[in-house]
Amino acid sequence: MAAGAVGAAAVAEVGSPRQFEELLRLKAKSLVVVHFWAPWAPQCAQMNDVMAELAKEHPQVSFVKLEAEAVPEVSEKYEISSVPTFLFFKNSQKIDQLDGAHAPELTKKVQRHASVGAFPPSGTEHPKEDLNLRLKKLIHTAPCMLFMKGTPQEPRCGFSKQMVEILNKHNIQFSSFDIFSDEEVRQGLKTYSNWPTYPQLYVSGELIGGLDIVKELEASEELDTICPKAPKLEERLKVLTNKASVMLFMKGNKQEAKCGFSKQILEILNSTGVDYETFDILEDEEVRQGLKTFSNWPTYPQLYVKGELVGGLDIVKELRENGELLPTLKGGN
Repeated sequence: MAAGAVGAAAVAEVGSPRQFEELLRLKAKSLVVVHFWAPWAPQCAQMNDVMAELAKEHPQVSFVKLEAEAVPEVSEKYEISSVPTFLFFKNSQKIDQLDGAHAPELTKKVQRHASVGAFPPSGTEHPKEDLNLRLKKLIHTAPCMLFMKGTPQEPRCGFSKQMVEILNKHNIQFSSFDIFSDEEVRQGLKTYSNWPTYPQLYVSGELIGGLDIVKELEASEELDTICPKAPKLEERLKVLTNKASVMLFMKGNKQEAKCGFSKQILEILNSTGVDYETFDILEDEEVRQGLKTFSNWPTYPQLYVKGELVGGLDIVKELRENGELLPTLKGGN
């Protein structure tokens, strides 16, 4: 299907970077939802069905399928590391992202972004009481919560970048919320906290303040006493790699692989009948990056036996071909 052929209840399919850019340009005034998918992943097929239903309910929204591994230029540009991933665009700019096969969350995001600017304030979906309840839950999501522009990996303003640098420098364990992903939260939190700017840092549900306050706390050496410390990464990785006799660090989990290499290694391990546990590196960026250094192995999946690195997919394939895989998994050399 051509890039511009998005009908009232159709899902377009894009096959090249040029088609993708053209579609974003043509549909700049509407919401564009792009599903980065792969034919080998059954969860992607399910989400394609969900998108088809959403396309019927929201004819003003453009829904697009893009095979992630077939159009690598686009996948790399937007740092797509797993499937399914959904990106949301308005005015040719990315405004939101959803990782994984979460149909209810996809539906919510489509409804929210499709309605922004489409209705007068009196038609707001959530009453103020509901918003306050939601904000209260958000600030209590983790002992230390940072509301910022962008993410810790990709801050989208200088103040947010500085805040993340300070927290990381002091080894403070925190979770974050990207206010660009939700306009309702972005505006509502200013009133809720009586604090007009971002970033905002909360500890145990209480507002600490913005960047200036955090800098003052750092200068007075109070920051370390207020915010929770993260366990040392190396200790954590030792515990994780020894969590089970056979541990696989992968994209996804036993039930749902999120990349082709992880899917292949699961099939090989399942064929051995040996018990093993998995860790989804997409759920924890600190582990994802730290384990590469810890193991001196730059890619995933990574297989460990009794806390020792065996290797990645190619090594596992070689061991299987040589008849050495089963003895290795059972703790042999």
